[in-house]
Amino acid sequence: MRKDIPELHVEDIAIAIVKEKDEKDNDVWNSYVINLKEVLIEGVIVTSTGYGEVAGEPVKTSTLRHFLDEIPGQSFQKIEPLIEEVFKLSNEYWLSFFEGGVMFDKKFIFLPETIKEENFVMLPVLKRKGVMIK
Repeated sequence: MRKDIPELHVEDIAIAIVKEKDEKDNDVWNSYVINLKEVLIEGVIVTSTGYGEVAGEPVKTSTLRHFLDEIPGQSFQKIEPLIEEVFKLSNEYWLSFFEGGVMFDKKFIFLPETIKEENFVMLPVLKRKGVMIK
């Protein structure tokens, strides 16, 4: 029976963390879902949480849930702002969505201290620099 369940792999979807300027010209960090596919994804749900150790003590942030509805092909949508204090933790994003009536999900984890400018790349579709996991 297990062999009858198809293995579905998420492809051409990324989570990115971007350093931007707000309306008062302050640095802010935002997370985004980037749909690199040519097709719409819908029913998009993202949960985010941070966890790890700080000064030898276990730390876990609140789990936040976001419903993004639809993301057209070759586009992106903002998930949430981040504060720099969580960059020393593992930052996990769990993404679920429907494509062609089939549900997909994937976990993306930014490891501690990887969200920094020296790891920036030019992000496709978003056309800005940031850190991305695909």
